Formats: sequence, structure tokens, C-alpha cells
Amino acid sequence: MKTLTPTKEATSFEEFGFADTILQGIKEAGFETPSPVQSLAIPALLEGQDATVMAATGTGKTAAYGLPSLDYLVRHPKETMLVMAPTRELAGQISDELYRLGKFANIRSIAIYGGRSYGRQTDIISRGVNVIVATPGRLLDLLDSGRLKFSPSIVVLDEADEMLDMGFLDDIQRIMDYVPDRAQTLLFSATLPAPIQGLIKKFQKNPVMLKAAGAGSASLQIDQSFYVVGEEERDLAALRLIESMNPEKCIVFCRTREETDRLTSTLLGRSFPAAPLHGDIDQSRREKTIRDFRQGRVKILVATDVAARGLDVADVSHVFNYHIPGNSESYIHRIGRTGRAGRSGEAITFVAPGEMRRLRMLKQAVGDIKPASIPTLRDLRRREVERMTALVNEAEGTKEAVRQVERLVEAGLTAEEIAVRALSLLIQKDAPTGPEKIGWEVDRINEFLSRPAPRSSSGGRGFPSRGGSRGPSRGSYDRGSGKGRKFESGDSGRRRS
Repeated sequence: MKTLTPTKEATSFEEFGFADTILQGIKEAGFETPSPVQSLAIPALLEGQDATVMAATGTGKTAAYGLPSLDYLVRHPKETMLVMAPTRELAGQISDELYRLGKFANIRSIAIYGGRSYGRQTDIISRGVNVIVATPGRLLDLLDSGRLKFSPSIVVLDEADEMLDMGFLDDIQRIMDYVPDRAQTLLFSATLPAPIQGLIKKFQKNPVMLKAAGAGSASLQIDQSFYVVGEEERDLAALRLIESMNPEKCIVFCRTREETDRLTSTLLGRSFPAAPLHGDIDQSRREKTIRDFRQGRVKILVATDVAARGLDVADVSHVFNYHIPGNSESYIHRIGRTGRAGRSGEAITFVAPGEMRRLRMLKQAVGDIKPASIPTLRDLRRREVERMTALVNEAEGTKEAVRQVERLVEAGLTAEEIAVRALSLLIQKDAPTGPEKIGWEVDRINEFLSRPAPRSSSGGRGFPSRGGSRGPSRGSYDRGSGKGRKFESGDSGRRRS
């Protein structure tokens, strides 16, 4: 497989020779110059090549495969496109973006996923769509039941490693049995674990490998740090750092529903606009929570890993790992939610003393993660005093305030006493609380890490990577083999003419 990396970047979308209606959509969407992954991928995809593209979320990959595919559909109106995505939220976002980019060309798209009526979805499809964006589970249900007959010329697997991690490997393989042999197959993934490489070998024909800058590693725009805390200190550490950092918008990744609910309650108790996101939350509440997070009404999203799959919010300033992730790919995916679209971001990971060996292996896999100390209560209170003093210094006195000061002076207080008491009330109102110190100091962390690493009795050689379909596979129950079944016949040729 030939691997290409960025060389010269395109300076405008006009350079690609897109149809005028596609250029109109690009302009209305507000795109001015191609991103690095778009400059890299679009030329190869316009040639009709199968391609595997390593690119992280937030790099413009939807347009990277969407624009050349939509351009092809404009020039071949009877052809269609299929995109598979790991979650309903991501499927909806992709469908919306492809609609915006293709609306002047009358491109019609639909997002298909569970939780919505089969009848409504199939009715829309029967009236004619150019693009179907679907989660693997619902798509396979429609194919196996015969409700969907669709012969795509282009097939995209978006966030393939995320679909793998959610247990969709078997579903994807069965869906690909329905795909016309000569369809152009595009695979986009931040990482390439072994099962993804197996999909490439099985379903792609002489693919070109395109690797965007920074793919497979953490973004250079993300400041990564870790804090060593005891198991019982995790909630306190999260609260202390959020109070100290005051993030504009952040995601805290937890392992369990109980952790997300408990930490959310702790944050709400300190008047932080937080909300939980986990598998026990129903779809309508989930959609409202994500909408509130996007619009800034919720600033702290406390989520389980699975519940946050496919979440695409551009302006996340901080990501917290409540526990060290299970593998380097999960770590890269999580922290990739920040530092996007040219913005900087911060990634914070809590590590228990017993997890230091895993931390060493994570650092080997993803690069430097700096140790840090959690601010002491004294540090936080000093900052709060400085903040309140600055606010008082900048504030303008109102007429009502002047009248109240005059009354207090008449009662026998001096101006200095009034100022001291008023500032004291302000400082005490939202004063930070908790223990004076939380977690290890940097000197202690560095001293510990300077010791020789203990040898593993299991013979492990590095931080775990995804080796296969994790979690229960949807294909584990009997739904009929579907072997040899194809989309409804049609022109399956898919090479540029």
C-alpha cells in the first residue's frame, strides 16, 4: 500500500475543479481554504481510488471525503453514497454537513439509526436520496429484513476504529457483503489497530494510504498533564482543578454511570453548570444534554466513554480522564475532543499510585505527558482574593451603593471598615473548600518515576492496543448469514470517467 503524507497544501477549493454547485455549498458553509487532510485526500479521492485515511476528529475529514463524493454524484446523478458512522449523533452531524455542502446540487441525504421509526426512514429512502449515513446496527437490520435496497457507488467507513471499539466489526463485515464489488471504499480512522488493517486487506482494492499530519498521535496543540491522586481523591481533584482552571467547556470521562452521577452532583453542588451523559439516559434527554453543551448552557459534560462516542463539539477547552484510559487509542480519541480547528486545548489525566506502570507505557505510546501538582487550598483562596480585588477595583459605584455607604458612615463606620467588610463578604461567598492538599506534588512524582521500572511478571511489552472487537458484538446472535446477498442490482462500476 502506497503511503502519502502532506506536501504542498491547496490554497483554495477552486483548485480541485469541483462543480459550481458544490463550490456554492462550500462558500455558504464558510470554508475558505482546505485543511491539511482535505488537501491530502481530495485529489486521490477525485481519481476514484480506494483510500485509507488516518485523520483525527476535528480536522475536516467529513468534507475531505464528502466534497469529492458529492462532486461525483453531481456528475453521475443516478449514483449513490453510503457512510457508516459509530453513533447516531455523528451520523446526524455527517448527514447535516453533507446536505449543506450539496444543497445547491439538490443532494438529498438521510441519517439512519436506532430509536426512530423504521417506516419513516424507509419511506424517505423510497422517495429518493443520494446519500445514506447510518450506524451499522440499524443499517444491517434494514438490509437483512429486505427493507433497504441500495446500490452505493461510494462507501465510507468514518471513525472506523471507534466502530471497532463499540463491537461493530462483525456488522461491518456483513454490510460489506452487500456492497457492489467495484464500489469505491474509503476508510477514515484516527488509528489503525489490527482488525482495521484486516478490513483494509479484505475490502479495499489497491488502496492508497493517506496520513494527515499528527494522525495516530496527540495534537501538538493539546497541553497534556497528569496528576497522581488516591482513589478516594478523584472527585476532590476534579473539583479543585475545575475551580482553578475555570474551563470554558470541558468533558470529564468516567468509567461508570455511578461515577458520572456522583461527580455531576458534586459539581452542581458547587454551582457549576454540569450534566451527566451515560447509557441509562433516554434519547430525548441525551439529545437535550448535547444540545445544551453545544450552546453553552452546560459547560461541563461528565460522560462515560461509550456515551460520548461520536460527540463532535468544536470548542471544548479541556478534557479530563477521571481514570487512565485502557489503551493508547482511547486516550488519543478522548483528548482529540479538544485542541481542534486551530484552537489550543488541555488534557488532564488522573493516575492512582498503583497505575504508574501503565502511565509509563502510555507515555511511551503517545509522547510526553507532563506531571503536575494540584493547587493547594491556600493557592486557590489567594487567587480568589486577587480576582475579587480586581473586580472591585474595576467596578463603578452606583447611586444606591453611595447611599448605603453614607448610611453606614452615619452609623459610625469608617470608609476603610466598610470596604474591608464588603470585600470580606465577597471573598467568603464562593470561597473554595476542601482539604489543603490533594494528590502528589511534582517532586514526589518525578522521584518515583526516576526509579527503575519494575519488570512485569506477565511479560507485557507495552501499553495495550485494541486487538479486536471490544464489547458484545451485535452479530453474536442468529440473524441469518446474509451471505452472498447484495444491494439491488444496478451499475456498480465506480471509476472516474
